[in-house]
Amino acid sequence: MSEPSIRIAEPADEEELALLDRSTWSTLHAVSPPPEGPFFDERHLPEDYLVAEVDGRVVGYVRIGRPTPLASNTHVLQIQGLAVAEEARGRGLGRALIRAAVEEARGRGARRLTLRVLGHNAPARALYESEGFAVEGVQPEEFLLDGAYVDDVLMGRRL
Repeated sequence: MSEPSIRIAEPADEEELALLDRSTWSTLHAVSPPPEGPFFDERHLPEDYLVAEVDGRVVGYVRIGRPTPLASNTHVLQIQGLAVAEEARGRGLGRALIRAAVEEARGRGARRLTLRVLGHNAPARALYESEGFAVEGVQPEEFLLDGAYVDDVLMGRRL
């Protein structure tokens, strides 16, 4: 597998991104399955996604969005999704996508970047912490997944 390149998504990426989203979904990192409809819509625009591409194929993405529509919150952006194809895992692609998201958020003028992660997703939490994110809050037992209550963990970092 070649080295990945990371770029802003294009409308033509929609089918590959939808397939990636469905193939990587699990209750380890998400509270509900991806929707069956289009991947891009009025709330999920191509420019909200950075995609990792290897040999012309999309193998990962990170979504960056605004946590609220409030004018007083425009200095904050949020990672609202991260996926890496099974065959591309263990090669630092998730880390590269997070670093690209940090740079993209800076480039968009954000002062902070936040995210939410499920409490039982220890690998993701460790990765985020190693990239400068700190736990800023916990909502205990916020979700019931596979018969177990799971914390919702808010993490953030300054840019």
